[in-house]
Amino acid sequence: MPHQQGTKTIAQNRKAFHDYFVEEKVECGIALFGTEVKSIRQGKVNLKESWAQIRKGEVWVEGMHISPYEQGNIFNRDPMRPKKLLLHRNEIRKLDGQVMKQGFTLIPLEMYLKDGRVKVMLGLCKGKQLHDKRDSIARKDSDREIRRALKERQK
Repeated sequence: MPHQQGTKTIAQNRKAFHDYFVEEKVECGIALFGTEVKSIRQGKVNLKESWAQIRKGEVWVEGMHISPYEQGNIFNRDPMRPKKLLLHRNEIRKLDGQVMKQGFTLIPLEMYLKDGRVKVMLGLCKGKQLHDKRDSIARKDSDREIRRALKERQK
């Protein structure tokens, strides 16, 4: 099988952008079993209620649902099992310091294939208040109206 080139987005966590301010993004690998990778390639993954935490110097994703592979039979794993993220030790220390001191949260923002390998974009996020959510919605609406008006004017 030829080596795949480029990136292909599999799943995005749009709710994270609504609920959090994303301060920093980190690309990391993920430790998976074969049937999980096959299921991910079919697009059967849900990041909506997932988060990451640091335990004993390792980063683990909780709440990520990977549907069982249909032809996997006995080799399928628990869809909600914690999955280990692969990062360098100094990156983990940096993230741990920011989570502990400044009250940030680690949220998986996106899952994609990069050159045939499954990668996770992990976001260092700070929670939004209700008024922040309203402000961002109003800003998006005004930007949309401005783009619409410019498009009509160009016609």
